[in-house]
Amino acid sequence: MAFLGVETSLTGRRWTGPSVELDRASEAMVQATGLPRPVCQVLARRGVPPEEAEPFLTPQLRDLLPDPRKMKDMEAAAARFVEAVKRGQRIAVFADYDVDGGSSAALLLTWLRGMGRDATLYVPDRIDEGYGPNEPAMRDLAAQHDLIVCVDCGTLSHGPIAAARGADVIVLDHHLGGETLPRCVAVVNPNRQDESGDLGYLCAAGVVFLMLVEARRQLREGGGGTGPDLMALLDLVALATVADVAPLIGANRALVRQGLRVMAQRKRPGLVALSDVARMDSAPSSYHLGFLLGPRVNAGGRIGKADLGARLLATQDANEAQSLAERLDQLNTERREIEEGVRAAAMEQAEARGFDAPLVWAAGEGWHPGVVGIVASRLKEAANRPAVVIGLEGREGKGSGRSVSGVDLGAAIQRLAGEGLLLKGGGHKMAAGLTVARDRLEEAMARLSDLLARQGAGQAGRADLKLDGALMPGAATVELIERIEQAGPFGAGAPAPRFALPDLQVRFAKRVGAAHLKLSLSDGMQGRLEAIAFGAYDSDLGPRLEAHGGARFHFAGRLEINTWGGRQSVQLRLDDAAEA
Repeated sequence: MAFLGVETSLTGRRWTGPSVELDRASEAMVQATGLPRPVCQVLARRGVPPEEAEPFLTPQLRDLLPDPRKMKDMEAAAARFVEAVKRGQRIAVFADYDVDGGSSAALLLTWLRGMGRDATLYVPDRIDEGYGPNEPAMRDLAAQHDLIVCVDCGTLSHGPIAAARGADVIVLDHHLGGETLPRCVAVVNPNRQDESGDLGYLCAAGVVFLMLVEARRQLREGGGGTGPDLMALLDLVALATVADVAPLIGANRALVRQGLRVMAQRKRPGLVALSDVARMDSAPSSYHLGFLLGPRVNAGGRIGKADLGARLLATQDANEAQSLAERLDQLNTERREIEEGVRAAAMEQAEARGFDAPLVWAAGEGWHPGVVGIVASRLKEAANRPAVVIGLEGREGKGSGRSVSGVDLGAAIQRLAGEGLLLKGGGHKMAAGLTVARDRLEEAMARLSDLLARQGAGQAGRADLKLDGALMPGAATVELIERIEQAGPFGAGAPAPRFALPDLQVRFAKRVGAAHLKLSLSDGMQGRLEAIAFGAYDSDLGPRLEAHGGARFHFAGRLEINTWGGRQSVQLRLDDAAEA
């Protein structure tokens, strides 16, 4: 049954509310804990029993951080790393060009600097070299270094790692492993096939952080002190975890919570400069990491110089940080312009092919490889299906995919590569990359669609908007929002709670910029609420609400705290509306 009777909203979606079972669970939690009902609704959805509610709302990193030695090869990796530090050996860090790779590299570079050591940073060019280690780069690095640490890449790089003759290689990664591993000192990866998968939710920066935890233990036991403050590095782990769409469960939740606190102290020059150019005017949240900071760090690897993001995150020089942040901000603007052209073409193609299939995909001539992943995210959001977008050039196509909760895209892509339908492919549950021969494109996508259908892709309704419950404006206080935020941070694997605000009037509506709408809502009594609808004019939402004519509507979205001039107020980030 549709929530509030909304079968088709102004954005064409059906609203669904909590099940009878969830309602009962949240009611039982209210009785047992005395917590506000909206908080209990969020906790019940996350499967938290009443007796664990308070610990869940105040997670402690020391309680949730796993023992690094649970991962295979971890002790060997940390031992070789510590040995290189103690002996003053030459170290190179080979990093992927995205936020996770850049953050992972910055973690190592910052820690090594704290130990009085420098390291060489190498980030491959997305277009010229592609993802992961390549033989020429590894051969050259091996000739000049004693140890190469591959971060956020390397698990499938048998040939390139074999080419690194004369140097030891450590891999710290989280992408799905194959049946065999490269021959090197250590491959630390919670998604190796011989791992339990218990820590498979970690991003590469999480793996690197745990390696540094183990390195600290080994240093201490060897009488070499404890090394730099690891807690001060958690801002980098938080950024990578959110930007890489790693699920905010288990240790990730505590890592991000603590990382946001560290970031709020504004001690890392690169993140301070980036926050300022992104015009962040409030304490950092997972939203800021995923939508303001992450895309700017990524912009260098997408359409600029691949190492800009890692250099920004690692620098201690405020002037260099300012220069790099401004360059990345400029590149991000250029990226958005390129993305918009590809997005429009891909959306048109995918809609013509059909949004109801288990896989939504599009391919086009000359589509920039740096934006196909973002466009895949847009298709995924529009269709609520796994999506793949491919740029074609010559006889090949290079693409990127994004998945929905419960569907392991990386495993399906890897199987496709194993079957020979892809030239190359790999990734993790929520994101993957691939290279396909042009003449096998249709065949490969049909097979991928079949593999994803077996996992349940395509069964969810395209237009469902899931809501946690209903609230009236008067109940939406700053104190309530702060309590709800304690159940976060929210992101992949832990969707932000969304509430319906039924039967309200629009008191004020004003278009902001090209596509956004600012609103003031009222229940006709004392309750008023300010709202902002981003991208409202991409659907009927903006035009209909702007020309409301005094009609009453149900509204749905996320409640957040807006800080302006030192004062706090509640704001609704509006996702949808329906006529009451």
